Amino acid sequence: MEFELTAVQQQRYDTILSASSDQLGRESNGPDGYFTRQRWKTAAALGLTGLCLPADQGGGGQSALDTALSLEAFQRGCPDTGLVFAVSAHLLACGVPIRDFASDEVRDPWLSGMADGSLIASNAMTEDDAGSDVGKLAVTARYDNGEYILDGDKSFASNAPVADLIVTYAVTNQKAGFLGLTAFAIPRHLAGVHVGEPFQKMGLTSCPAARVSFRGCRVPAVYRLGDEGQGGLIFQHSMGWERACLFASYVGLMERQLERCISHARHRKQFGRAIGDFQAVSHRIAVMKQRLESARLLLYRGCWLMDRGRDHVSAVALAKVAVSEAAVANSLDAVQIFGGAGYLSPTGVEQQLRDSVPSTLFSGTNEIQRDIIARELGL
Repeated sequence: MEFELTAVQQQRYDTILSASSDQLGRESNGPDGYFTRQRWKTAAALGLTGLCLPADQGGGGQSALDTALSLEAFQRGCPDTGLVFAVSAHLLACGVPIRDFASDEVRDPWLSGMADGSLIASNAMTEDDAGSDVGKLAVTARYDNGEYILDGDKSFASNAPVADLIVTYAVTNQKAGFLGLTAFAIPRHLAGVHVGEPFQKMGLTSCPAARVSFRGCRVPAVYRLGDEGQGGLIFQHSMGWERACLFASYVGLMERQLERCISHARHRKQFGRAIGDFQAVSHRIAVMKQRLESARLLLYRGCWLMDRGRDHVSAVALAKVAVSEAAVANSLDAVQIFGGAGYLSPTGVEQQLRDSVPSTLFSGTNEIQRDIIARELGL
């Protein structure tokens, strides 16, 4: 068992960390607070929008572990967690199923566009009555002479307001349950696709999200992903990659956060001493480090198992829970360490807390992850 990064991995990590800090740290979001196409293009130029997409389509061809390491470095260098999340969702929830299941006719141009940043993708799965219970989807797809007619509403889709491509799932056989779902990758411009106004959110604010509605939307069969009825398996496949890799960005967030807390504890003085001299502060920071390193090891292990084709379901679920809960706990501690300054927006400390809270919800709630872990244990 090897715990050190290879020379290639370390060089890639350092390059992304430096570039994302320098370039993306200087660029601003638009007047609406959302990331701009220019910022997206900058991320693409660093290879971040195509990390695990095939090299012959302009992607990085990276493994799950290498993708996770790259996203960790991206978030450690870039303070805009919303942008990192937007890129991760585009890559993992959309790029992975297109990479592995799209038809030959559309696969190459779509992956090339996603890798070079000319296309932005959104994943539209969640519905009003189907969040954790994906077997209760109400959006339907009816086959008609070489096309599928989609009808229904998706309640929450990150990137949707700016997306060029929407990956979605619909019921094609009401009686087949999990095996009655079919996946599609749909160009945004198709008639019958309607995207609502962006939501006002607690965190991840630079990543716009909205409802997506389909009204008699005729989707050519070439845009179907995989076979009819394979949608549930495709969604699980993409979520495996998302749970394993996306949460590496929160490892990067916690790394940067910990560095700031240590620096603050060394320089902030109270009662004539640096606050880091007080055990109440130093022990809090020690626990933050413990949570970070424990979560990191679980995440790397989950990705390592994925890359070797071994059973990784429980390992990835464990990593998702550990990373997300560590991110929330560490962010609360960071606010406490910074005191009143941590509660003020300009410091960015409270923003880390707001950005961390949704990590326990997306990619399958932590309650669902614990169900998966229990099931894998035979309970």
